[in-house]
Amino acid sequence: MPLPNATRLSIELFCRGMRIDPSCDLEHDARSVRRTRAGLGSGLEICLEGRRGEQWVNVPVEESFAKRSPYALLKSRDGGGYFVGDSRIDALRPVRLPTQPSWYSLHTTSGIEMSRIGVLQGTYLGVYVGGVCAFWAGRGHDACGFCTTGRNVGDAETLEKSVNDVVETARAAKEESGVTFVHLNSGYAGEKTLDIVEPYVKALKERVGVLVGVQSTPTLDFDRYRRLKDAGTDHLSFCYEFHDPEVFAKWCPGKARTIGQSTYFRALEHCASLFGRGTCAGEIIAGVEPLEKTLEAIEWIASVGAFPTVCIFRPTIGSQMESLPPPDPGEMTIAMRAVWEACKRHLVPVGLAPNVRVSLVVNPEDTAELVEKSSASDVAWRAALSVGRVAARPLFAWRMRKGARRAGATN
Repeated sequence: MPLPNATRLSIELFCRGMRIDPSCDLEHDARSVRRTRAGLGSGLEICLEGRRGEQWVNVPVEESFAKRSPYALLKSRDGGGYFVGDSRIDALRPVRLPTQPSWYSLHTTSGIEMSRIGVLQGTYLGVYVGGVCAFWAGRGHDACGFCTTGRNVGDAETLEKSVNDVVETARAAKEESGVTFVHLNSGYAGEKTLDIVEPYVKALKERVGVLVGVQSTPTLDFDRYRRLKDAGTDHLSFCYEFHDPEVFAKWCPGKARTIGQSTYFRALEHCASLFGRGTCAGEIIAGVEPLEKTLEAIEWIASVGAFPTVCIFRPTIGSQMESLPPPDPGEMTIAMRAVWEACKRHLVPVGLAPNVRVSLVVNPEDTAELVEKSSASDVAWRAALSVGRVAARPLFAWRMRKGARRAGATN
């Protein structure tokens, strides 16, 4: 019996995790499980065949709830491949395990192992720059409840990463793994947060030739965003996590006290206009606050011209929220379907950039698989996105040239 389509199965795996059968040989066949950045990519990377090609999923395998999952990863008896099995219905689905890239074990000129500079999360390279988030100062009482940055940065990954270290790692990832997008994120460092990121953006555009995204705490000094755009930034993401102000204050105390939720709203709205429709993202966590608040967030983010990035809550080991249960897959399916409908309703293009497949979330373009009966408007929107992907190829090719700056591009 077959398992659900790739998107529905992705949601199930994010919510329930997966057991590893003794038949598996992950040491040789898979990417290693790594706790870097905020710790949200601390699962096993797998690929499911979907409507638009492969869907990447970073599946929880070490958390306590994953040990009780009905899903298990199995290796075929002849050693020819892997399957995800569901013990409840005796069903199997073939999956691909991406192997560990050889550049992970290479060293930069300064002698640092490249996997301690950045790691692949899906098809993109994630790099944390700057020191440990200031919200982790002291005993970490201001840290976000789901985050383990203060435990990972300086341990699983290098604390200080020079611009040259990041450039060399990105170049190796591009040459071997075909990376087209480098995502830079940083912790809170006051008003200078974006200033810390800017030199990395410039160097990646000038010396590597990739699309560059920036994720950091927001500022109301909007001129800083103009400078980031001039430096070549292609994408901005704003993690305000929860739409309900009380939930935001409870689980993001540092952000609530120091920055304020309204700053995220104002900065995202401004940058969605400055950078262009579909180039910015509002990132939220689903499965903690009431579903209706998540749906409000999705609608608001799309209404300002950004696309909603909805992370299914993961009770990460070592975080304050470790003991909370994972969310219900049925509710998460409703939330993900709302992403597709909101982007269609507000004409927010998704899935246009080449080879950007994120494993930590259900990609917005993949939420189309949750719409079982297509309306006329849905068919038209799918066609428009298909045309948009083709039409956007020259623009993305231009942006990925060495030395290309975003300021001269058309939004």
